Amino acid sequence: MTAAPILVLFWMAASPAGGWETLGHLAGTVLPRAVLTSAALVAVVLAVVLLLGVGTGWLVAAYDFPGRDWFSWALVLPLSMPAFVLAYAYTDFLDTSGPLQTALREATGWAVRGYWFPDIRSLPGAGLCLGLALYPYVYMLARSAFAERSASLSDAARSLGLSARATWWRVVWPVARPAVAAGCALVLMETLADFGTVSYFGIDTLTAGIYRSWQGLGDRVAAARLAIALLVAVGLLAWAERRQRVRMRFHSRTSRPAPRERLRGARAWRATLYATVPVTLGFLLPAGLLLRAWVNAGMPGDARVGDWLTHSMLLAGAATLIILPVALVTAYAARIVGGRLVRAAVALACAGYALPGVVIGVGLLVLVGTLDDWFGRLVLGGTAAAVVYAYGVRFFSIAYQGVESALARISPAMDQSARSLGAAPLEVLVRVHWPLLRPSLAAAALLVLVDCLKELPATLVLRPFNFDTLAVAAYHFAADERLAEAALPSLLMVLVGLAPVLLLSRAAEKSSARTDE
Repeated sequence: MTAAPILVLFWMAASPAGGWETLGHLAGTVLPRAVLTSAALVAVVLAVVLLLGVGTGWLVAAYDFPGRDWFSWALVLPLSMPAFVLAYAYTDFLDTSGPLQTALREATGWAVRGYWFPDIRSLPGAGLCLGLALYPYVYMLARSAFAERSASLSDAARSLGLSARATWWRVVWPVARPAVAAGCALVLMETLADFGTVSYFGIDTLTAGIYRSWQGLGDRVAAARLAIALLVAVGLLAWAERRQRVRMRFHSRTSRPAPRERLRGARAWRATLYATVPVTLGFLLPAGLLLRAWVNAGMPGDARVGDWLTHSMLLAGAATLIILPVALVTAYAARIVGGRLVRAAVALACAGYALPGVVIGVGLLVLVGTLDDWFGRLVLGGTAAAVVYAYGVRFFSIAYQGVESALARISPAMDQSARSLGAAPLEVLVRVHWPLLRPSLAAAALLVLVDCLKELPATLVLRPFNFDTLAVAAYHFAADERLAEAALPSLLMVLVGLAPVLLLSRAAEKSSARTDE
């Protein structure tokens, strides 16, 4: 069922009628620029997440410095801050009429256009907002990989005459690179799927081109063909990343982990300053800016805010409760059955994460319309079930990857021993795997919940009439340049997402502490 909207997109793309004229128009006007813009945006975002995620992951895993214990979990906080909310906060602060430039003009006497100031409503600005919101994916995976590095490998490299820097590049980094590549793959797909940030900044990406084909030009077939092209491109990148991980396997868990080095003096405070930057720019400053905008506007409220919060929690909670069991059963079936057909089915089911929510909405609307015609009105159309279904398609891959990686750490010998004692496959799952999988399942559930709370385009397209969520309300206010009114739902969205992010960060820190021991 998770692959159904994707199959609908392929069916629409194969339609002989329509689509080519629109595609020709787009190819001759905005499509080349959209491709280049998307590639440039991905490059900026990857540069930001590599600089912040790998750097802070190495610092927390390898060194003791002032504030290290606090930063180990605080660096995950930006995960609760949607990128489009960051865009709203920084636009209000850095724009020409914002408090920073206003104070600068008052202090210097400069005219409005008498000086140069970086434009936040630009591709670099969008890349920075996306990078600040997404670097925790790379940070968490990099920190775990660096924490599990073998001390014996580094000692052997140093004994052969390698410097500390050469040892890092030739021994430590190759071991962590597959984990970092996996995090970058998640960031890449999230960047290409983003709609709220690029739409607010007016940046023409492939996602915007798909939305324009569907809504502006009214050609769903052309939108489906563009979506398939985007899906194939992201699929090839994901396949290349997975192939890299298959070819690069390191087994050093039996060796003693490398101890953390205590930094002193200027080096220690430089490490603290480096770790402070992403936490401040990705969470503390934008949260403070949103709170300031809300307070300065007289703390405007809305009678509907309770409904927005309830709708957000209901949709995200229902989707999480559905996605996790399906992911568990699917991953376990792939483990015990295997085969090319099963792997192909799983890859298709996980492909939804590579698609923008608005694209999934296109496929779902066609699917929902067909089902409504078959079974009568309102089977799925115009209901919250369609939104939950879209969340399942969009975020099934997150849950599946978490369960699959946890199952991969369980030796097949345990399955064979249980089966030799007469246990059925389901009994093996319940009595052997379940106790070992619970921490990983909890982490996957928290990730899915946070992503569902932040999802904008699928909710925007498929929600029932008068059934707004916090993300949709914030988007509508910001699109109308009512940033003060957008501050309250944005703040509530961050606060609701903060609790699961803190739990996830604490769990990861405990796991890292056990590794250190």
